[in-house]
Amino acid sequence: MQWSRWSRATGRSATGTETGDASSERAAAATYLSFEVRVMRATMRDSPALSGTKLVNGHCRLCQAPLETTFVDLGMSPLCESYLTVNQLGQMEPYFPLHVLVCSNCFLVQLQEYVKPEHIFTEYAYFSSYSTSWVEHARKYVYMIKDRLALGPASQVFEIASNDGYLLQHFLPLNIPVIGIEPAANVAEAARAKNIPTLVEFFGLGPAKRLVSERRRADLIIGNNVLAQVPDLNDFTAGTAHLLAPNGVITLEFPHIERLIAENQFDTIYHEHFSYFSLITIEHLAGKHGLKVFDVEHLSTHGGSLRVYLCHSDSAHAISPGVTALLAHERKIGFEDIRSYARFSPRVHRTKRELLSFLIQCKEKGRKLCGYGAPGKGNTLLNYCGIGTDFLDFTVDRNPYKHGRYTPGMHIPVHPISAIDEAQPDYLLILPWNLKNEIVAQMRHVAAWGCKMVVSIPSVEVIDPRGLGS
Repeated sequence: MQWSRWSRATGRSATGTETGDASSERAAAATYLSFEVRVMRATMRDSPALSGTKLVNGHCRLCQAPLETTFVDLGMSPLCESYLTVNQLGQMEPYFPLHVLVCSNCFLVQLQEYVKPEHIFTEYAYFSSYSTSWVEHARKYVYMIKDRLALGPASQVFEIASNDGYLLQHFLPLNIPVIGIEPAANVAEAARAKNIPTLVEFFGLGPAKRLVSERRRADLIIGNNVLAQVPDLNDFTAGTAHLLAPNGVITLEFPHIERLIAENQFDTIYHEHFSYFSLITIEHLAGKHGLKVFDVEHLSTHGGSLRVYLCHSDSAHAISPGVTALLAHERKIGFEDIRSYARFSPRVHRTKRELLSFLIQCKEKGRKLCGYGAPGKGNTLLNYCGIGTDFLDFTVDRNPYKHGRYTPGMHIPVHPISAIDEAQPDYLLILPWNLKNEIVAQMRHVAAWGCKMVVSIPSVEVIDPRGLGS
């Protein structure tokens, strides 16, 4: 059998002589073998027997150790925020691996840098202010940190990846000086329209040295959901340490890898997120650059996040019992045991099967399905599961930047929210499941025509708005 495949592919007989109609046989064989390769790759990716297979895949971005262990492989996917215009639908669309690895030395979970940040973030489709709950989260933080650090008119606050000013805007009426640093020019322009001083650049040690040379030091550096998007963690952290005033404080918020694993949040994996953190890895990163973690808070945002407080190692800030307790907890649940990370993949595969089974059953019964939201995480889910317009007629989003465009990969059209009332679907698949409560409250009226809502993470759940209280 193996020889006959080679014979058909090369157009030669077993003796090495040319066979008849070699050209057509070679073409057919190439198509056949290409299909076999795709099947083999998919089988290897989803095979439990091969989960955790050790291959060298570059080096850890934190400690430079060889990367050998797979956390999860979600196959090939386009950039999750690269929404397409109608004129781009017929053009070549680049796909990159979503193969997540874990370092056996420092236990950082990470993607390789397949795409440079300049390509991803120079123009960005995500505007933070379109999430009401996220803006409120930012407002509460501002008033809390003002009181905790006694910030005032003589203080200087920096936010890295300040987006459209969703957070820094709350400092303005408090008369606390702020500077935003945001690499996406289109997003930064929205912040400047709110009178928020914003530098359009990527942050690292170089920009930090320039700012310090201009006699600017930070009493507070804020980094909300930016650390995951930094390919050079050491340069970034060195920059924060250099910019930080002697008694200054850094607060970083990021999704906690414990929640990602426990709640099967695989759709939070995409190319814009280079790294996924535990407190163990954060402590290691901070220590390399003369910083220490002195406090930590658990947050409900983004499916379960941490807010860590850092300062210079010689600062007077005492390490809180919460830091010691969380580090002990992470060690207890196996975050310093490489085998713990290899158990994630089978749960992801099961969720894919469950969601597709549900959608197939709905379509077989003639039900109409639409999406709600067009977040980056939704595109990971759609592309990994192969969910296109054969399942979802369209999706909607509050961000007008995405209206009239199409989701990357699956090419599902993105409409304004009003399209839901016009189409009156039977089911709404909520793609930003971390905003489930906010979305259900906003869209409760769909119960009038019997519409139900669906979330797929951590597993498929159907929500009937009629069963909710007013």
